[in-house]
Amino acid sequence: MKVQIINKSKHELPNYETIASAGMDLRANISEPITLKPLDRAIVKTGLFIALPVGAEAQVRPRSGLAAKKGITVLNSPGTIDADYRGEIGVILVNLSNDDFVINDGERIAQLVIAKHERAEWDSVETLSKTERGAGGFGSTGV
Repeated sequence: MKVQIINKSKHELPNYETIASAGMDLRANISEPITLKPLDRAIVKTGLFIALPVGAEAQVRPRSGLAAKKGITVLNSPGTIDADYRGEIGVILVNLSNDDFVINDGERIAQLVIAKHERAEWDSVETLSKTERGAGGFGSTGV
């Protein structure tokens, strides 16, 4: 899939690190470091602007290393970038650790996954088909 991109950052374009990678790392494009105190959040700009084809979305997801080692994650995970959005990609980061976290320019802060999606058409009905699970909610399928 071809995706148009404008790179106004000081960094190279995101790329797939391996042949099997689903996501590309996004880098902070900031003029000075940002300190996230515990439970703080910030929108971190990337300097990237994209134009996706209709039927595609970009998903902004946490980087597992930052989450596991530092407690830093994407707050609205996954963040969705719609095909008609033309603004700069920003990443909403939150610090869920007990320690300050400093974001430096060029730091890999999230990953971007491009995915196709379907558009639903609602079909109003009076009943739904029965399943073994039925209306069982959170935790209803076992441990």
